Amino acid sequence: MGKPTFGVGCRRALTAAIVLLWVAAFMAAQTSPSTPQQAATPSRSRNHGEPTRADILRGAYGPYRANNDLLFYHLDIRVDPEKKFISGKNTIRFKMLKDDTRIQLDLTDALNIDKILFGSTPLKYERDSGAVFVDFPETLHAGRVYAIDFYYSGSPVQTGRFGGFTFGKDPSGHPWIYTACEGIGASIWWPNKDQWRDEVENMQISVSIPNGLVDVSNGRFMGKTDLGDGYTRWDWFVHYPINNYDVSLNIGNYQHFSDRLGHLSLDFYALPEDLDKAKTQFTQAKGMLQAYQHYFGEYPFKKDGYKLIEVPYSGMEHQSAVTYGNHFANGYLERDWTGVGISPRFDFIIIHESGHEWFGNSITAADSSDMWIHEGWTTYLESLYVEYMYGHDDAVKYLNGYKSKVKNEEPIVAPRGINREPPQDQYFKGTLFINTLRSIVNDDARWWKLLHDFYQHFKYQNIMTEDVVQYFNEQTGMNLTPIFDQYLRHTAIPTLELKFDESKGTVSYRWKVDEPAFQMPVRVGKKDSWQIIHATTDWRPMPTSLKKDEFEVATDLYFVNVTKD
Repeated sequence: MGKPTFGVGCRRALTAAIVLLWVAAFMAAQTSPSTPQQAATPSRSRNHGEPTRADILRGAYGPYRANNDLLFYHLDIRVDPEKKFISGKNTIRFKMLKDDTRIQLDLTDALNIDKILFGSTPLKYERDSGAVFVDFPETLHAGRVYAIDFYYSGSPVQTGRFGGFTFGKDPSGHPWIYTACEGIGASIWWPNKDQWRDEVENMQISVSIPNGLVDVSNGRFMGKTDLGDGYTRWDWFVHYPINNYDVSLNIGNYQHFSDRLGHLSLDFYALPEDLDKAKTQFTQAKGMLQAYQHYFGEYPFKKDGYKLIEVPYSGMEHQSAVTYGNHFANGYLERDWTGVGISPRFDFIIIHESGHEWFGNSITAADSSDMWIHEGWTTYLESLYVEYMYGHDDAVKYLNGYKSKVKNEEPIVAPRGINREPPQDQYFKGTLFINTLRSIVNDDARWWKLLHDFYQHFKYQNIMTEDVVQYFNEQTGMNLTPIFDQYLRHTAIPTLELKFDESKGTVSYRWKVDEPAFQMPVRVGKKDSWQIIHATTDWRPMPTSLKKDEFEVATDLYFVNVTKD
């Protein structure tokens, strides 16, 4: 499998602002750390306000992160449901990229560091706002591989939209313990390099839990071992690169059933009281997988298989272990998600969260600022599922239902190098922009090949928006950069301004945008006989026999505003 890389395009495009943030992180790392209990949990990113120290330390790819390349994690954790306590270690193997005596890892200050061993040698460390700076007694040399054992323990703080790490109970009173930590960060419950740019090549997950419970984690189930003390260890192996927030535990009174799609194993886990409903609802997984494989190629984690696991929150895209809590009903939490009568035909969580296996898990953004690569693309995959199952017209209708959710208050690409999640427009505006790209290409055979090849080119890599733009520019032969920038780096969508002179039988047109070099074709006239105009930011006239109220723009195919004078 290819090692995740920081894309070539984005390396060239790093701005001075990012560099300054890296410098800030570097300077922060040199100062004396604050007291360990300064913050109970890592700061949750905000879309507004100045970044906190924790935001910068976690978000910036500072010198003590950039000096090493992750190779392997073995997370070996023991979970005590009665005491709501976890303990264990993470064995971290990495290759040094430059000579140094320090690396940066991350673990919430709410959890204890019991010891960090380099072989049998205890290592010194400093804690600062969720960051852990580990110091070595000798220089680690570039090109060499090293490993440490990071022992930790404590009671995780339940936090975040889905709980982070939650000790719960199922309706029958059995322990139901689960993790969901995107955004708030994996370091709320296990020590790791808590960023997106660098991923391990593979991972082992060992979870020791009381006998009678089941753990479902990422990767391929390797077996379980009775430890003789009332606990059983469940072992899983992840054969592919995995981002840290995808790593998950799901512990409960699970019942298991399985199926296959060709050579791909499908494993499903539900509570006993929900087993019949799960067996009915989870059949949608096959059609979903067939749809996405049709467009992008085979399921990206074939060695690990596909799993769908019941949880009490709506769901998350944990790699090869997608979690599901959509009430075993179609729509999204039993709502018509886009409001146009199509989403009640299918289970939104199965379709959306599983789509992240291709975009988010296989292709991952190198920085949370570019999270639209996960969410905009996966939301677009929903429409591809609709098109595969129900046809083009329903897909267009479904997509346009998202327009009412777009706020246009902040750019989709957020500031880089800090722990800050982009706005919700990354989902809805992101997918409408991708649909606009399809209309710009204006050749579906070419578009389907472009989508397939785009995914295949970047799978198992960590990329940035610049990489996406460069690829689309090269493959289409167009300069799409101003279009990408307008939709992703500005708040306003393009407005097509039209001025009619009915006495002369003409209409003049131009784009009103922030990008001066912006030019984009658009279909205008009448729906059954569109003509394509190549509008720029300069006024251009064209003859038309249509009156102002008759002249239409294909706004269902392009996400644009239109004004008429």
